Amino acid sequence: MAEQPSRDPNVFPIDTRFQQQARRPGGVARESAIESAQRQIDDMKTGFVDWLDRELKELSVATRLVTNNPRDPSAIERAHQASCQLRDVGATMGYELVTFVANNFCDVLDAIKAGAPFDKDMIDCHMDALLLARTEPYRHLRPEQVPEMSRGLRRVVELASASATREAK
Repeated sequence: MAEQPSRDPNVFPIDTRFQQQARRPGGVARESAIESAQRQIDDMKTGFVDWLDRELKELSVATRLVTNNPRDPSAIERAHQASCQLRDVGATMGYELVTFVANNFCDVLDAIKAGAPFDKDMIDCHMDALLLARTEPYRHLRPEQVPEMSRGLRRVVELASASATREAK
C-alpha cells in the first residue's frame, strides 16, 4: 500500500515590511504614544462643542432637503454622511449619547435608502434627540442612562427597517 501523504499544510512564516519596520530601533514607546494621542484628543475636546454645533446645523440643512424631496438620493446621502460624522466622532470625545442617536439616525436613513416610506416624524425625532444629547445635562450620558429615549429610538429603527423589508418584497 502506498504511503498516505500528510494532510497538515506547510506553514511558511512571512516577515512583512511592516513587521520589519515595527522591530527597528528608535521610535516612541507605546505609553508615550498613547499619552501623546490622549493629549491631542483632550486639546481637540475644547473645540468639539463648536464643531458639534456646526455639524448639527449641517445635518439640519440636510434633513430639510430630505423632507422637501424624500426620494432624492443625494439629499438622503448628504444627511447620512452628516449623521455618520457625528456617530464616528461622538464617542471619542465623550459624547456617547450623540454617537448612539447618530448611529440610529444612520440606520433610519439606510432604511429610507432601502425603500422604507419617508416618515418626517422619524427624522424629527432623531434631530430632537441629537439636539438634546448635545446639551449640558445630557452630553456625557450613556444610552443606558436614558432608557426611555434609547428604547424609543431603537423602536423607531426597528419600524423603519421592517417597512424597508416589506417594501423590498
